[in-house]
Amino acid sequence: MIWEKTNIRINNKEALATAPLIISASRATDIPAFFAKEFMQKIRQGYLYKSNPFNGKKELISFKNSRLIVFWTKFPQALIPFLDELDEKGINYYFQFTLNDYEKQKLEPFVPPLQKRIDVFIRLAEKIGKEKVVWRFDPILLIKNSSFDEIILRIENIAKQIHLYTEKLVFSFADFSYRKVQNNLMRNGIDYRELSDSEKYIFAEKLVGKLKKYKLAISSCAQSIELSTLGISHNKCIDDELITRLFYNDKSLMNFIRPAQGASKLKDKGQRKYCGCIYSKDVGMYNTCSFMCKYCYANTSAKAVLNNKAKIFA
Repeated sequence: MIWEKTNIRINNKEALATAPLIISASRATDIPAFFAKEFMQKIRQGYLYKSNPFNGKKELISFKNSRLIVFWTKFPQALIPFLDELDEKGINYYFQFTLNDYEKQKLEPFVPPLQKRIDVFIRLAEKIGKEKVVWRFDPILLIKNSSFDEIILRIENIAKQIHLYTEKLVFSFADFSYRKVQNNLMRNGIDYRELSDSEKYIFAEKLVGKLKKYKLAISSCAQSIELSTLGISHNKCIDDELITRLFYNDKSLMNFIRPAQGASKLKDKGQRKYCGCIYSKDVGMYNTCSFMCKYCYANTSAKAVLNNKAKIFA
């Protein structure tokens, strides 16, 4: 997707910037948890620099045309105080909020305690509306001495507490095609196994049965397996249908989405094969998330995170 280009002035010089309509913040790192203040400073400034993960080149990104930010996070407490400012600026947003329970397995060593994360989830939903807070349990990772039933019980425990504060649960099975995922699990001595499609179907069937009483829509994220017979849809995290429902009064967004709704030209071809997301511009940077989850695809090592944290947006 070629977003519009615009000229902006930096240090009294003209510079050409990409001006996306939809911002993803971010698949590469947890901006709400660790860089909320810095991100808001860039919003006020009107632009930021994003580092290309493959060649290190800097891309200038302008917020001139930005009408929507999709936040990805495991703990957005630091960002919540800034949401009123985004409202005042007329910038739309919603959240992909990953709320897992791998505490006993210690797969997410530096995330806050589960109950604190649940409390923040509820506080966020009460502030902005449950329709703008999508719950993710991601990934489903089967490790030694764990079972489907145990994982589903953990998911249900969260559902009991937050089902009134969200409309949807999105899950995915761990994607071992990422070399960094394999390396991180091996380096941390995590004994895992990949699941067959039949095992995934059994898991999904059990999950639907256990959560039926909570009346949550359930979707799978970037999965090849077809689960529609269970009532599980293929998810779009950057979702034209949700955007249309939530922000139908935003003419710029609707002019972008409606002419192409249902057409393949909206699909973000830079994502995985089975990802349903429409186009957005991600502004994050790999190797900057301090949660250091042991299954992470976005971090290479703790040393890399330490070396890169100060470079985000720079």
